[in-house]
Amino acid sequence: MNSYELLDKNFSVEKLRGLNKEQLNKLAREVRDYIIEVTKENGGHIAPSLGVVDLTIVLHYLYNTPYDKIIWDVGHQAYAHKIITDRAEDFKTLRQYKGIAGFLKSRESKFDVYEAGHTSTSLSAAAGFALSRKLSNENNKIISIIGDGALTGGVAFEGLNLIGSLKEDVLVILNDNEMSIAPNVGGFSKYFNKMITNKIYLKTKKEVQKIMKNLKIGNNLIDFVERIEESMKNIVIKGAFFEDLGFEYFGPVDGHDIEEMIDIIEKIKNIDGPKLLHVYTQKGKGYEKAENDPESFHGNV
Repeated sequence: MNSYELLDKNFSVEKLRGLNKEQLNKLAREVRDYIIEVTKENGGHIAPSLGVVDLTIVLHYLYNTPYDKIIWDVGHQAYAHKIITDRAEDFKTLRQYKGIAGFLKSRESKFDVYEAGHTSTSLSAAAGFALSRKLSNENNKIISIIGDGALTGGVAFEGLNLIGSLKEDVLVILNDNEMSIAPNVGGFSKYFNKMITNKIYLKTKKEVQKIMKNLKIGNNLIDFVERIEESMKNIVIKGAFFEDLGFEYFGPVDGHDIEEMIDIIEKIKNIDGPKLLHVYTQKGKGYEKAENDPESFHGNV
């Protein structure tokens, strides 16, 4: 690891949180290079892990992990998570005898709060963590990351429904790497996201609703305004499905744009209740062979 400027064998989340945004981008490149270096030698799941490097860095940068809980849906996408949580040197032993595990292991690190395997279980786990937090009178944050493929599992829909009905403070991040949302990512979408995450907008919206409820035409007017807002969201971000389940929907955002992700997550992290952030990523990001053939590089053994 001597060839890396920021990433060294003693790298930790404490060091991560001392970096500036420009350095975060450099760190992301170094983490990708290190993942490629080790998996070429040892095998492993290259493409899934390369796709979430930027998102992983942002989450550990903004949240007080491991007190705040990051719950991965699939353990083999967590290589970057392992590297930046005190296991950079150990990562060289990936999938080796008595070496670091290819998946998340609670006995390996306090940062591995949930031993994810395959798949669609992270949302139900997040609901369980939320109930435990409530019973323990804790105030930590809970973040669950699930892929668009895993979201098709029945357990995932049960988890969504439970989180939405509990009304607990949980952030679900939908990691979409199929590029199906690309047409919605652009200047107007970014502007709309900034508008709906603005504190003044959210406060004003609640105050206006309160005032209108005291008017005779209040309910009809509220319904009309909400229909307009919902139509706008359907046109721009298509989040009505999740909002029907009780979530505030945000996105889509570029899952490789660190500054954009920091901006939106900083704005929504303290909004109470269930939230869903839709990010799009590219499997194999930063490794041309994996980008062009992510299926073959899903697991290199």
